[in-house]
Amino acid sequence: MATSIIAIDAMGGDYGPRCIVPASIACLAEFPSLHLVLVGQAPLLEELVARIPAVDRQRLQIEHASEVIAMDERPAQALRGKPDASMRVALDLVRNGRAQACVSAGNTGALMALSRYVLKTLPGIDRPAMVSAIPTARGHCHLLDLGANVDCSAEHLYQFAVMGAVAAEALGTDRPRVALLNVGTEDIKGNQQVKLAASLLQQAEGLNYIGYIEGDGLYRGDADVVVCDGFVGNILLKSSEGLASMISSRMEALFNESLGSRMVGALALPLLRRLRTDLTPARHNGASFLGLQGIVIKSHGSAGSDGFQSAIRRALIEVRENLPQRLHGRLEHLLL
Repeated sequence: MATSIIAIDAMGGDYGPRCIVPASIACLAEFPSLHLVLVGQAPLLEELVARIPAVDRQRLQIEHASEVIAMDERPAQALRGKPDASMRVALDLVRNGRAQACVSAGNTGALMALSRYVLKTLPGIDRPAMVSAIPTARGHCHLLDLGANVDCSAEHLYQFAVMGAVAAEALGTDRPRVALLNVGTEDIKGNQQVKLAASLLQQAEGLNYIGYIEGDGLYRGDADVVVCDGFVGNILLKSSEGLASMISSRMEALFNESLGSRMVGALALPLLRRLRTDLTPARHNGASFLGLQGIVIKSHGSAGSDGFQSAIRRALIEVRENLPQRLHGRLEHLLL
């Protein structure tokens, strides 16, 4: 299998390099063809790597970056004021061809701004969109945008739909069903942007647009790609994560209420563990910035080691599928 090289912003996220370094090394053990470049403060990264036995240093490099972008830092400040930030250096590695993808758990706004500045967008794309897999009754669907673009025009929603469809197809879904998230399925429902986007999508040849979808339809698995603006998408994503955690906690509490419930819980434990695994946000962690001339994966800032490994896996899949090139090849046939 061909070598895949991924640059890791090792200084980002709520837990920083003490979480990211072990997660990265665990992925090296999982994927023999994977090579990683850890970007950040080299003395600290070398110290953390040295604590882990049997690290294959032939497949692990450390690239020094003297600056760190804070989680609450303004994107404009990160763009103009920190040229040697770990996030910026990791993206530069992708631009210069030394890496095929970048993974970061850092400041989302800064990552989007820097990604657009360093890597540029694909021809015909105005704004990149964040997309991730959401668990459904039939498996999962690709939801975008997840927060990169709070205010969107109908044309932006159309572009998101096209990119989401191409990405879903590249990742294994045959003729993906594309839907617009709306407050109802009737044609008269929705705001002006959604109605205009629906009109554009109905005219798109080669796109399997199935119309509007409501939130319950998303979780039933009625569509493979669901499109909305970043304001709605981010609220939906965070609500989904919170709901999954709440259900898990409530079920655990119910099974511990009495001796009888504990006995029932013991019998149901294997199924409960499987359900928790299927719904846990860590399993689905890793949002892709579609529309860039390079692969950028955003890990949840609060993700632990398992979650960050999922983000690296997502990057590896996109590298192997050569996703930006596939997008570029298909976009010119689908964009208006």
